[in-house]
This record gives sequence, structure tokens and C-alpha cells, in this order.
Amino acid sequence: MGIVKSILTNHFEYKIVRHWDKVYYAFDIHGTILKPNYQYGNTPKDFYPMALETLQLISKLPDICMILYTCSHPHEIDEYLELFKENDIHFQYVNENPEDPTDTNGYGNYDKKPYMNVLFEDKAGFDPENDWAEVYALLLANYNGKI
Repeated sequence: MGIVKSILTNHFEYKIVRHWDKVYYAFDIHGTILKPNYQYGNTPKDFYPMALETLQLISKLPDICMILYTCSHPHEIDEYLELFKENDIHFQYVNENPEDPTDTNGYGNYDKKPYMNVLFEDKAGFDPENDWAEVYALLLANYNGKI
């Protein structure tokens, strides 16, 4: 239930209250989008249930900026981005968010930690076996007729 609450609060509620035009979703790869195989040189390509469909849906939503948030090596990132592109999944940035730079008089410092509103990360409690379906249903219900 954690990711759903995060989306309801950090996306839908704050977007209205704070008059945001856009929100930022950050996505880890291994153990979140793709099932890890723990084999160097063998890039995993097996999506978790509903991950593919949900990421395709999010890619169509004009008010969500998708950030790939990964510790993968640069050559692996290229492979993943190609895999995602082939599957109609489009990340705007990798490990950065230049749309929300650090303001020295502002609230936060985003030089080393990109700004995001919602984090999809297995190490933060995201359950890839179940949460993708809940996110898909939530977004579909909230964007009904707007996609």
C-alpha cells in the first residue's frame, strides 16, 4: 500500500495544492521493473507482472516525467534504454533531474540527489509482484478519458 499512498499524496494531492504542472517519478530497474538474474554481461529482460503495461501507461501521461534511477553501468543503461524504447517506455532522464536544479536560497540541494515525487524502488518497500497492478489501476482510474 506504500506506493499507492505515495502517488495519492505526492502526486495527486500535492499537484493540486502546490499548483504543479508536472510530477517526477523515479524508477529503479533490478528487483523493481525487471527480475534480476545476477549475471554480469547477461542483461535481464524479464518484466515483473504488469510492469510493462504500467510503464507504457505512465509514458503516455504528459504530466509525469520519468527518471531512471539506477546503479547500472553505462553500457547496461544503454541496453536498458533500448529495451524500454522497443517496448514504448520512455524515460526523460537517467540519474538526474535537470528540470529542478538546486536553488542556493531554496529548500533542497539536488546536486547529488535528483528531485522526485514518487520512488519505485524494491529496497524502499516497493513490491514488484503486486504493486504494479495497483499502480496501473490507480492511474487508469485517475486519468480516465485523459489518455
